[in-house]
Amino acid sequence: MNLANKLTVFRAAVVPFFVFFLLTGLCGAAGDWIALAIFIVAAFTDLFDGKLARKYNLVTNFGKFMDPLADKLLVCSALICLVYLDRLEPWIAIIIIAREFIISGFRLIASDQGIVIAASMWGKVKTVIQMIMIGFLIGNVQWAIPVGGMEIKPFVIVSEILKWTALALTIISLIDYMIKNRQVLQNAGEH
Repeated sequence: MNLANKLTVFRAAVVPFFVFFLLTGLCGAAGDWIALAIFIVAAFTDLFDGKLARKYNLVTNFGKFMDPLADKLLVCSALICLVYLDRLEPWIAIIIIAREFIISGFRLIASDQGIVIAASMWGKVKTVIQMIMIGFLIGNVQWAIPVGGMEIKPFVIVSEILKWTALALTIISLIDYMIKNRQVLQNAGEH
C-alpha cells in the first residue's frame, strides 16, 4: 500500500476517535480540543494524499474508491455530531450530506459511461469552507467582547458566516456539477 493510500486509510481510521472525543465528554472541555486536533490532522491528510498520488503517479483503484469514502465518512460524522451537540441546524447538515450522496451517485453513473468527473473549482472551495466551518463549530469558542453593555462573540459570528457560506457553496457546487455534466444524466436516461 502506497503512502497516499495509507493517508486515506488513516483518515477513515481516526473517525471513531474523533467521534469519541467530541461526544463522550469523558475528557471534559478538552474533548472538543482533542476532537478538533484529530479533525484538523485528518482534513490535512485529504489535501496531501491526493497531491502525493498525482505527483508521484500513485493513483490506484483503491485510492479512487477509498479517498472520497474517507472524506464523506469524516465530514458526515462531524456534521451529525455537531447536530447532536446542537451546534449545527439539522436541515443544513441534511442539505450538505444530501449533496454528497447526489454527487457520488452522479459520479457512479458517469463512470458507467466511461466518464470521469473531476472536482470543480466550486466543489474544492466548498470543501475548504466546510472543513473550516466544522473546525469552528467543533472548537465552539464562546469568548466574548463586552461592547456597550452587550457581549459580542466573534467566533460565534464567524461560525454563523461560515455556515451560510458553506450552505451556499454546497448548493452552487451541486448546480454547477449538474449543469456541466447534464449529458451524463441524459445518456443514463436513454439506457
